[in-house]
Amino acid sequence: MQKFFILVIGVATAYLILRYRRQLKDLVGDIGFAERYLGSGGTNTLIVIIAVFTFVFTLMYVLGTLDSLLFNVFGRFFGASS
Repeated sequence: MQKFFILVIGVATAYLILRYRRQLKDLVGDIGFAERYLGSGGTNTLIVIIAVFTFVFTLMYVLGTLDSLLFNVFGRFFGASS
């Protein structure tokens, strides 16, 4: 049940970021590195990327794949054995 609420909150957060990205951009202003490396409109692109990552990582957490990904990538640094 806890993961269901996290799914609802994560998906809603991603939707709200996408829905109100113009207001978010007005709130934070232009992000220099995003404008430089992502081109014109880079701040809007970065906001969309953040929303997509929020959705994907929420889905991965709820389905349990985030745990296995983190274990496989970072487990060797902390002495975890397979």
